Amino acid sequence: MRNAVNDGVWSGSWVAERLGVELVGDDGLRALLGLALRRNPKRAHLLVSNVLGKHVPQSPTVVYGHGFRLGRKVAELLSEAEARNAVVLGYAETATGLGHAVADGLGTAPYLHSTRRPVAGVARAGGFEESHSHATSHLLLPEDPALLAGDGPLVLVDDEFSTGNTVLNTIRDLHERYPRGRYVVVALVDMRSAEDSARMERFASEIGARVDLVAAASGAVRLPSDVLAKGQRLVARHESAGCGSVVVDRAHAAAAADRTQPRAPGGGHQPRRIDLHWPSRLPDGGRHGFTPAHRARLESALPAMAARTADALPAGARRVLVLGFEELMYAPLRLARELEQVIAAEVRFSTTTRSPVLALDDPGYAIRTRLVFPAHDDPADGPGERYAYNVAGGGFDAVVAVVDSVADTPALHAPDGLLAQLAAHTPHVLLAVVPSYVPHASERPAMLPEPLRGPAFSSYAPEEVGWLLQDLSDVTLEAPTEEREEAIQSGGAHYAESLPVEYQPSEQYQDLFHTALDASAARIAQAVGVVTEAVIAERSPRPVLVSLARAGTPVGILMRRWAQFRYGLDLPHYAVSIVRGRGIDANALRWLAAHHDPRDVVFVDGWTGKGAITLELTQAVEEFEAEEGISGFDPEIAVLADPGSCVRTYGTREDFLIPSACLNSTVSGLISRTVLRADLVGPGDFHGAKFYRELAGADVSVAFLDAVSARFPEVADTVDTAVKELMAEDRAPTWAGWRAVERISEEYGIHDVNLVKPGVGETTRVLLRRVPWKILARAGAGADLDHVRLLAEQRGVPVEEVGELPYTCVGLIHPKYTRGATGADGKAVNV
Repeated sequence: MRNAVNDGVWSGSWVAERLGVELVGDDGLRALLGLALRRNPKRAHLLVSNVLGKHVPQSPTVVYGHGFRLGRKVAELLSEAEARNAVVLGYAETATGLGHAVADGLGTAPYLHSTRRPVAGVARAGGFEESHSHATSHLLLPEDPALLAGDGPLVLVDDEFSTGNTVLNTIRDLHERYPRGRYVVVALVDMRSAEDSARMERFASEIGARVDLVAAASGAVRLPSDVLAKGQRLVARHESAGCGSVVVDRAHAAAAADRTQPRAPGGGHQPRRIDLHWPSRLPDGGRHGFTPAHRARLESALPAMAARTADALPAGARRVLVLGFEELMYAPLRLARELEQVIAAEVRFSTTTRSPVLALDDPGYAIRTRLVFPAHDDPADGPGERYAYNVAGGGFDAVVAVVDSVADTPALHAPDGLLAQLAAHTPHVLLAVVPSYVPHASERPAMLPEPLRGPAFSSYAPEEVGWLLQDLSDVTLEAPTEEREEAIQSGGAHYAESLPVEYQPSEQYQDLFHTALDASAARIAQAVGVVTEAVIAERSPRPVLVSLARAGTPVGILMRRWAQFRYGLDLPHYAVSIVRGRGIDANALRWLAAHHDPRDVVFVDGWTGKGAITLELTQAVEEFEAEEGISGFDPEIAVLADPGSCVRTYGTREDFLIPSACLNSTVSGLISRTVLRADLVGPGDFHGAKFYRELAGADVSVAFLDAVSARFPEVADTVDTAVKELMAEDRAPTWAGWRAVERISEEYGIHDVNLVKPGVGETTRVLLRRVPWKILARAGAGADLDHVRLLAEQRGVPVEEVGELPYTCVGLIHPKYTRGATGADGKAVNV
């Protein structure tokens, strides 16, 4: 058995012949549906969808495509304004993934699905009963109750529309609380009778609302009068014979698991775990609401998660199943669909379920095999059996089980648990755990701490900057550069989970720093003046400066000093953490919103490279506003230098040496780069950083600031002229730097823009903190690159002069680094 549909045999023929059931309707209806027998006293038959991804393993592209196309049909039905204000509601458990896909097709709609799992601290916003189901009570638990309170259309999504009772119960309950003028009911198949259709029309008239229906196909099931009794007799007869019901003997399955998979201490099953690096605070699904901003975050994270999954699969796997968990359908579906695009193996998707169905190994029957295992998520309705259908006998070389963290319990790993049952039927079982999303209301502390300030944290004066960080100075976080690079590039760790060992400059290098500072202090002072004047003129007369730690912090302090020098302003200045791939510290934004007008906040950084942090901040602010309902933050960064042409607010677009880029903490208040690691930074914490008090003897942080601000008087007139010229220019970002990085990435065989670091500042960071491969220097570049050449010589890194280069220099991180690895040119890395 590989599929429930085999050799042209309709997977409903067995039930149709024995119960006298007829399935009639649109062409293609039988391709969408098969039939099985329920173990349910209320209804004998079960319509088994071949494209839902619940009972029948199916291509994830097919599953997602059906839902997405239904969403597009809804968009065509609604006006543009209605589509913009619509909310999509899916039904647990079967249609949770389908509803998500419909919301994706609709485009801008937030999504919520009903749930049978109460969540402590989350108020119920509604509920309804499903009359024919084995588990009838549905809860609505949106994090934001206002999600259901709008006046736009409510789009209700279920896998099938049989009688309409469930939908009527839902609309009746919600319309009393949140009345609206239009509802759209969406299903894969509409199987209502004429009487059911008439009843819905009467109901719509009674409540004074319009109710439309969108379905992929329609038809009807004709049932003989004695179908229920007949069905119950058939189920009893075949269950007593054990026909087709795989893994009735759980002890046998556990023994088989002993032979195929490792066991955990205490006897449980221990599969290979995959760390997906699920984005922080991204909901695992629509149980508490899923917004378009959430969808965008998931889209950006999927390629990396699929790559980690692909790397974990056994070599030579030809057929892979991604198995979701009950209501958790969308996340594993999207993961499976992404995986399907990147591996050669055939990928299928289905999920476990609460629904009890008879299994029978016959080509004309939709449920060929059944795995039985105990519930493993501590369900509110108590312990009971759970099922995975058509998995055993499916010919899968590997199964990737995806559960949320609430369901990653000892019962999951027990000898009779799901993982052991899978191990009895496939040689490789992998487990990916998605963090169970808990709404902020139940976990956020009542009050965030006040900013850290010097001298207790940093060598800066307390009024110069407040750090919206937590002090991790007592935690050992440093790792050798080579180990970090290997872990980062292999996907085993994120760069923000550890720190590089702080570079201690040689006497020759320190001399270079001071020489560079003497030569460039006036140039930096002018850029500081220009960018500060632009901020005050265009952004806010009394801006709240918020530096992106740590490179932005010295620049933020210098801008603050210019505002004091020129206007006598005492501007607030804070430093916050932003992490590529993880976003800005949302708790820091909450603190800022509680203490200042977000419209006055100006984010500050040192320079732009290719613009990755610019894009990161824009996305992070959009997500924060969507999730928190707090608006006003402008993600446009103000920078000293914008050689990548990524922003509108800058002091210069020249790529020149900013001496604060030459060193690490010793020119940044003795503060490390920021740290974001789950075991150190909780949901209510600021991101972390270390204060290297022991490096005080080498600290030049204040000396750098004083050297630059001492030049303010001599550049004041030049700044005035430069600002007038700047205001008259077209400052729209061209993103020329990003295009150059993409070209370099391909020309040098790297194929990863994250390993190309453009500009003097970023190249210096590569030499100080990463494993460099080579340095590209613009032909004729002079003293701005003296420190780069010295560092490259110390690390044995070649410097290659290039004629056509938009930056003064570009640093290339060693591609596909492992200790002893070779680069694209076949040469071993020199460290």
